[in-house]
Amino acid sequence: MTGTLVADTPAAAARMLDERTLLPVEVAEVKTSEKSFLTGGARKISGAKVSVFYEQLADLLRAGVPVLRALKVLSEQAAAPALSRVLREVHDDVAGGDTLADAMDHHPHAFSPLHVSMIRAGEKGGFLEEVLARVSDFIRRQDDLKSKFVGAMIYPCILATVGLGAIIFVMSFVVPRIRDLLSEQDLPLPTKIVFALSDILSLHYMEVGGVLLVLIIAIVSFFQTQVGKGFWAHMQLRMWGIGPIYTMVALCRFCRIFGTLLANGIQILHALRIAKDSAGNQILSDAIEKAASSVGQGESLTPPLAKSKVFPPAMLDMIAVAEESNTLDRVLVEIADTQEMRTARQLDMFVRLLEPLMLLFMGAMLLFIAIALLVPILQMATTGLR
Repeated sequence: MTGTLVADTPAAAARMLDERTLLPVEVAEVKTSEKSFLTGGARKISGAKVSVFYEQLADLLRAGVPVLRALKVLSEQAAAPALSRVLREVHDDVAGGDTLADAMDHHPHAFSPLHVSMIRAGEKGGFLEEVLARVSDFIRRQDDLKSKFVGAMIYPCILATVGLGAIIFVMSFVVPRIRDLLSEQDLPLPTKIVFALSDILSLHYMEVGGVLLVLIIAIVSFFQTQVGKGFWAHMQLRMWGIGPIYTMVALCRFCRIFGTLLANGIQILHALRIAKDSAGNQILSDAIEKAASSVGQGESLTPPLAKSKVFPPAMLDMIAVAEESNTLDRVLVEIADTQEMRTARQLDMFVRLLEPLMLLFMGAMLLFIAIALLVPILQMATTGLR
């Protein structure tokens, strides 16, 4: 037999093998996970690969394959070396007596606490296959929504980059050459503004770069403070255009996670606190924490959520009705499904509106530069004709 054990020392690994009535022939240290080049920490395994693993594990368990055998097969078939290594360690931990959830909990870079909590509930309740399938579907939906957002923003980002590059090129290389021709002219105010900006970009680019670097460091440092985090959380929800979309994405994530946890047998208080940690916004997390405290005191879930003024009234009404009819788990997932489709349409409309606005802005900038350069040239030509 060959395999991997998690132990403090080679001697501890040999003792673990002896307890399993196995005689170690060779014990050697191996890397426990791939390292990130930038951070040096454990490299996070992509959600798509983890989703496929959950789905395959659920299929094998439904077919009657034991957990250990299923983990061994999937570790051998995993395309990603990091995932294969993690699955081998999970297999060894389960073989050593750990539950599947406990074994996965040793690898937070691969399996999030949310997934581990749901799998633990499935193990205790005897519906592990159903939980794995639901977690796989949950990850797939989250990845689809993220892919739609990233895909929708690619073209505007390219457009902004190209437009900014064109403006910098004109200001840095074209304007200085024209300025030599107009050095003796009485320049209008727009032309003076363009020439001043051109001087800053072409002659003082080092100072500009230093100021931008200091400004970026100051902004990042501010957003790492408690006040900055609160300000950023407020901006995420209230920002023009993208704010309502971000809010609905966060609410959909909360509803889907909360509903999925409830459907998998996790108690409402524990489910609320798990969903709070994965909400992604401090204001929303505080509202959910207040709701958890309210539920813990035997009160309703809806009033503290309404006080946050983040949840739409229609969503709150549906949650209130579902809470009274004891169908909260099903209704929350239905809310997430419906709102995700509406959010995708809102995102598409926002991007379609953003593209012409960006074109108009960059066109106005270039037109301003052109007019600022053409006016003194026309004045010089008119003076020459006279």
